[in-house]
Amino acid sequence: MLTFTNQAALSYRNRVRYSNLTTGQIADALTVSKSALSGTYEADGDVTYVVRLDNNGAAPLTDLSLTDDLGGYAFDQTTVYPLSYRADSLHYYVNGVEQPAPTVTPGAPLIVSGISVPAGGNALLVYEATVTEFASPAEEGSITNTVTASGGGLTAPVTASATISAAAGPELAITKALTPETVGADRQVTYTFTIENEGNAATSPEDQVTVTDTFDPALTNLTVTLDGAPLAQPGGYTYDESTGAFATVPGILTVPAATYTQDPATGVYTAEPGEAVLVVTGTIQTN
Repeated sequence: MLTFTNQAALSYRNRVRYSNLTTGQIADALTVSKSALSGTYEADGDVTYVVRLDNNGAAPLTDLSLTDDLGGYAFDQTTVYPLSYRADSLHYYVNGVEQPAPTVTPGAPLIVSGISVPAGGNALLVYEATVTEFASPAEEGSITNTVTASGGGLTAPVTASATISAAAGPELAITKALTPETVGADRQVTYTFTIENEGNAATSPEDQVTVTDTFDPALTNLTVTLDGAPLAQPGGYTYDESTGAFATVPGILTVPAATYTQDPATGVYTAEPGEAVLVVTGTIQTN
């Protein structure tokens, strides 16, 4: 916006006294703002964006186009896009009343054409984008995308941007394996629990990560290790031989964060999960 200032002068008896400076602004014919309903994103998640166009002039603005760059950034002599428009997600409002959707060209970049904003009024565009494999999932990751309004008699394009950050936290999964799968009575078996973390933050004792299981048939003479180090009762785990109920002590198990790499040829991010391995060995009870 154009800023202007002025100051008054008061004269009397060959003296001059000056007033304070006043400052004003002349609003552009069109102002644009962009925001995300959530400040964070997750891999493969959806983000809802709201773009507001305000017409500060005395005449309507018609046939405007809005281009969203979907966060595109240069990579190895090409452009990759960490966002992808979700088909048919656009809603279009004029002065708060929903209108038929304008024309959407859903490529990268996204283009919405045929937007009108009445004099002294506003238009809202609400739509969703899906996070792609080109968005960094690391803790410091972020996506900045910019919209540009043009056409409709504007003397120059008008832009607005929004930045969201990768959601921080662990993302855990567990798998269980049994060896041997066929065993005779009163023989030893081993259960191996692999806990993987695809999140960008390690777990901490405050997360109270706990593995529970009920061995059926129950086991005797348990030995338990966590990442190769022995665990003992009661500090590391609890176990009831009569029921087979097993549980690690909450918080004793921690899982490191994943590590992320971006393929130098394609720009795609991949995760190498952090891992913790819990091994429980015991003898099957047959009576």
